[in-house]
Amino acid sequence: MSAQAVHSLWTTAADPISKIDAPKIEYAQLAPTLIVIGAALAGVLIEAFVPRRSRYYAQVLVSAAALCAAFAVVVALAADGYGTTKAHIAAMGAIAVDGPALFLQGTILLAGLVGLFTFAERRLDPAAHGNRVDSFAAQAASVPGSDSEKAAVKAGFTTTEVFPLLLFAVGGMLVFPAANDLLTLFVALEVLSLPLYLLCALARRKRLMSQEAAVKYFLLGAFASAFTLFGIALLYGYAGSVSYARIAQVVDGTATDVDPALANTMGNDALLLIGGAMLVMGLLFKVGAVPFHMWTPDVYQGAPTPVTGFMAAATKVAAFGALLRLLYVVLPGLRWDWRPVMWAVAIITMLGGAIVAITQTDIKRLLAYSSIAHAGFILAGVIATSKNGVSSVLFYLAGYSFVTIGAFAVVTLVRDAGGEATHLSKWAGLGRRSPLVAAVFAVFLLAFAGIPLTSGFAGKFAVFKAAADGGAAPLVVIGVISSAIAAFFYIRVIVLMFFSEPRPDGPTVAVPSPLTMVAIGLGVAVTLVLGVAPQYFLDLANQAGVFVR
Repeated sequence: MSAQAVHSLWTTAADPISKIDAPKIEYAQLAPTLIVIGAALAGVLIEAFVPRRSRYYAQVLVSAAALCAAFAVVVALAADGYGTTKAHIAAMGAIAVDGPALFLQGTILLAGLVGLFTFAERRLDPAAHGNRVDSFAAQAASVPGSDSEKAAVKAGFTTTEVFPLLLFAVGGMLVFPAANDLLTLFVALEVLSLPLYLLCALARRKRLMSQEAAVKYFLLGAFASAFTLFGIALLYGYAGSVSYARIAQVVDGTATDVDPALANTMGNDALLLIGGAMLVMGLLFKVGAVPFHMWTPDVYQGAPTPVTGFMAAATKVAAFGALLRLLYVVLPGLRWDWRPVMWAVAIITMLGGAIVAITQTDIKRLLAYSSIAHAGFILAGVIATSKNGVSSVLFYLAGYSFVTIGAFAVVTLVRDAGGEATHLSKWAGLGRRSPLVAAVFAVFLLAFAGIPLTSGFAGKFAVFKAAADGGAAPLVVIGVISSAIAAFFYIRVIVLMFFSEPRPDGPTVAVPSPLTMVAIGLGVAVTLVLGVAPQYFLDLANQAGVFVR
């Protein structure tokens, strides 16, 4: 064949290039995420260019300013009607701007801000070589116990990289519940997960345990991500699209304009069921539901306590938001298939978390199993499949996140020579030694138990009422039984603190800086306000309870 003929083959076969349309991005509505990611990038530059002694202050200032500004934008968007009348799909169909997205983003930003205060705490440990130290390793890259680590401690180094990592995680969490196509969902999942894997490995004390926690979390998280990605591939094969609305149309049978090349594979129910199951599995891993909970106790115990508090609160909010959107927007046509499975998951999660928590002797592991039980209670609201179900889950997540960060902030205060005293036996008699700290912790434990006049009671009541209205009354009965089991171990800790004799070699309670005081104070205030006068916030969650599609 001549060169001329070959040339004509590849020139004439190609279509004339049509004009490529520029993407239309609504920057104002995506501003909360853009502000946080921009500040995270600024934090990376601070690490590169700012002298070491000034980095801590620069990072804390930039991070706090970004989280406050992003929250202000979320409030402005909600006030402008983007949660209700102006709700729409932004960024070329990738991001939903609607009530649930804005409510969850606001909650994540506030949880991130309170978490930032606990990250920035530098008064709990005694100063090392004349330098104040925080909860994080002096130099993350050095081997635990090595000469380079000792040199880093002596030089007064601190790992200020934790602040941009926190912001990257928050940035991913803001996109995760608002994602409106499966690729955006997966990218957000990775952006929120990778910084958390790193943060878990950075504890100043018990570094080997911390690194073990990070490796476990990373390996199991990688498995869960693989399941999620495989599920996305199967759903794409089923619907010929990664867009939530398009998949929902194919599920309902209302899809038109089918591509002939895809017509043979589209609508294959095996792809839909297996893909949907794998995707839901990945999200249930993130919320810590049984049987995908194995990572939770080890990671919560090994990670630095400020990281554990932030992760326990914010990740749950983001993951439940994504799960709600997936089940309510993409798979409502599969309700009869996924509801029985979710019933089973909710029941074993509530009972499993509550029963295993009774046997725990470490306060962080106890709170980890408590968080598993709470994932079960929240799933009861997800199963309701109604507007009230959505709003009750939003309310529960808002209250739960503050209680969790506050509780872990209190755990950082109780210390002995080896750092935090997390063994329950060390907490005996704490109420006599430090009545205020014990009383605050008791408030958080009562909220976890769902005792009236706390946010925990209002949240559980809302979730169980929505579930009962949605025809899941037997689930509510099991939920109440698990709450009673869970109340036993919370109250056991309160009895231990107030009615046991203090041990002579017991821990001391460190006096924190105003940062941790604000974190704990906000936790108590939100817990009591949402418990005593929840109606305004329930109405707010109710207004935000409708997904755009």
